Amino acid sequence: MSHPRVQVIVHAGFHKTGTTSLQSFFSQNKSALAPYLAYYGKDDFPAAGTQARLYAQRPFPHRLFKFRRALRAFLQSIPDHATVVLSRETFSGGMPGHRTLSGRLMTSYQGPATRLAKIIISELRRRFGPTTEITFFYTTRERESWLRSVYGHLLRSIRLTEDYESFRARFPELPGPEIEARRLAQRLSPVPVHTAALETYASAPEGPAAALLDLLEIPPALRSRLRPVARQNTANPPELQADFLRLNRSIKTKSALKAAKEALL
Repeated sequence: MSHPRVQVIVHAGFHKTGTTSLQSFFSQNKSALAPYLAYYGKDDFPAAGTQARLYAQRPFPHRLFKFRRALRAFLQSIPDHATVVLSRETFSGGMPGHRTLSGRLMTSYQGPATRLAKIIISELRRRFGPTTEITFFYTTRERESWLRSVYGHLLRSIRLTEDYESFRARFPELPGPEIEARRLAQRLSPVPVHTAALETYASAPEGPAAALLDLLEIPPALRSRLRPVARQNTANPPELQADFLRLNRSIKTKSALKAAKEALL
């Protein structure tokens, strides 16, 4: 069976680079953008997104198979469209600073991100045909700002008991998102990889979503009608981060720690 030419853009990360704001913008404007593209975010394929994250934490072959199966089921469930956008930062694996099942500290996206991307490529071509035009898109961020944001996120989400300087010292060779993207571009070639720095779009009315709108070449007349969104998943203030650190160090029960953090939030 022949397939019409399809363009697919896979926004595969990275964590803490404006991904939530971008996803919220496209979700809110999905109907307005429908003549130009079909957008799918984390709420549209929760199983595939979760399996990608679990593979990074438990990098076993059967986990990779479960990701492939979940992604295939999702792709089979969606209608044809000339342009498809998929956005999920777990397509790059797990956020550095988390640990694998064996206790190993995650210090790079490279291994999981490459293997997940190759499955995404093969499944997109299986669904839309061998001539599918696939582009991987990564939002990036200056390394120090990104690492501080990662630290703040981990303080809130897990039992991290180190101060920032101690945490930072554990990653002397951790590449920033821009370097990670360049390395992935080499590994995924000839599939093109496009990057956009969060700092470049700080003043854009659409926020980080402007980078993807540019890549998609959305007409200015339509862009002017799209509804903006407030910045999403922003960093907690230093005082609150200090409270999270205190709680992480003092409360031993997981459920009690979670409840105490939720009360602060």
